[in-house]
Amino acid sequence: MPIINEITCPFQRAALLVARWSGARRDEIRHLPLDCLDHYPDGTPRLRLPGRKTYKERVVPLHQDAGDALQKLIDLRKNGPERSFTDERTGEQVRYLFMDHGKLLSLFYLFNTPIQQACEQAGLVVPGGRRGGTGVRGTISAHRFRHTVGTQLAERGAKLHTIMKVLGHSSVSMALVYAQISDREVLRDYKSILAPGAVIAGPAALDLKSGVLPDEAVHWLKTNFFKTELELGHCLRLPAEGPCECDLYLTCAKFVTTGEYAPRLRARLEVEHQLVQDADGRGWAREAERHTAIARRLTGLLTDLGETTDHDASEEGPRPCTSID
Repeated sequence: MPIINEITCPFQRAALLVARWSGARRDEIRHLPLDCLDHYPDGTPRLRLPGRKTYKERVVPLHQDAGDALQKLIDLRKNGPERSFTDERTGEQVRYLFMDHGKLLSLFYLFNTPIQQACEQAGLVVPGGRRGGTGVRGTISAHRFRHTVGTQLAERGAKLHTIMKVLGHSSVSMALVYAQISDREVLRDYKSILAPGAVIAGPAALDLKSGVLPDEAVHWLKTNFFKTELELGHCLRLPAEGPCECDLYLTCAKFVTTGEYAPRLRARLEVEHQLVQDADGRGWAREAERHTAIARRLTGLLTDLGETTDHDASEEGPRPCTSID
């Protein structure tokens, strides 16, 4: 990446930085319109990607480095000719960003040439197509950045629907192809719930602790654990048990969580306390009671995990942590 940051051509540099930080397809980047960049309220760059492969436009957050490179290119192009082209898919008139001398720049120029040169300078490959010192083949595609983004999102806790939104996928199975979890992350997740001594909480904790799950159920959970992730933990419902009902996952018998989710649990607890205050202020007694019950369950989960809370929403005293013996 330091080598890519030093690329002198603003078109090539912006194209590779957008590929690295957005996970966008190369043809989507090549067809970015001149007005593709704006910002979220907090100042984070926001990229509008055209619907090339899926025919559906999407908007994704963008790393500041890529946002800065795009903005420089936009400023450069705004002073150029006003020529626009008819989009062959929508029929609309579009001023494309990656144009020079009245022509749309090629994928080969924007991606193939600079990524190959950067890899040669970094020692990943050697000239002539031979393997470099790392054993990587002589040609590397910028499409690998798409895999990198999907994998990093998955390994750092992003929900599947977030990965699908960023990568522009229409099904979970497509997102899972790109969200390849490393062996290290699989081991960490496995140990967090299924290994002996793991500190867990939730209705499913007792089943795991007592060892009542059959071997085939444990095998399925080991191999599909990533797919069971929810906002605040995991749903351990097996395929034979039918569709997941974890919209009510805080009381679902198959819900289980770990200390990894403590920050999310605390944030949700804070929201529930705010909702209780709001309901009290409006005189909505039943709503206040419902959110108080949810806050109590969240506090109980945090207590079972050995975590502290800022509020004492539980009417019960502290309970010992539940662990797999």
